[in-house]
Amino acid sequence: MLQQLFSPSVLHTLDLIGIFVFAISGALLAVRKNFDVFGIAVLAEVTALGGGLFRDLVIGAVPPAAFTDLGYFLTPLVATVLVFFLHPHVERIQVAVNVFDAAGLGLFCVVGTTKAYDYGLGLTASACLGLATAVGGGVLRDVLANEVPSLLRWDRDLYAVPAVVGATMVALCIRYDVLNSMTSSFAVVTAFVLRLLAMRYHWRAPRAWHRRSTVREE
Repeated sequence: MLQQLFSPSVLHTLDLIGIFVFAISGALLAVRKNFDVFGIAVLAEVTALGGGLFRDLVIGAVPPAAFTDLGYFLTPLVATVLVFFLHPHVERIQVAVNVFDAAGLGLFCVVGTTKAYDYGLGLTASACLGLATAVGGGVLRDVLANEVPSLLRWDRDLYAVPAVVGATMVALCIRYDVLNSMTSSFAVVTAFVLRLLAMRYHWRAPRAWHRRSTVREE
């Protein structure tokens, strides 16, 4: 189905762009945590490839694409070198990095959902793996950096919700047999725009109803 939606060359290029931007975010966190160059490379690789690896292992697409395509492995290393030498300059264009990260989020949730369905999973499971593809690398990044994953924190702008919306749109399009390059692109754009709006207006998910606590906020 993926080949019907996008040509292999276009899909591969989009994958590498998404991987590169995710790797940048992982490498920048490693620099903030004062990791050495090996730590920076590990965090970049994990952030960029973690979600896709998890998806491929669950659906049985082995060996995973990250181990069969050298470009998938080398792209995070390019991001590592860039951040290692130029991280003050990269930090200054953080807004641009966030925009591309939002684009990668939209792309990966759609591609992940579609690929999971191609391998025989049901619609709900496919949408869940689409979400995992989009946010899994970020979760692994935060865990390795000894931080509470961003998508679990109430004081972070919505991240998982846009991916959920994008993955759900794809699942519904498959259900009603209207998934094509136009509708899949619309799902990507929807997730992308939702993430941008969340960053712009600081949209956050609600906490527990009538929450009362004397514990100091962290």
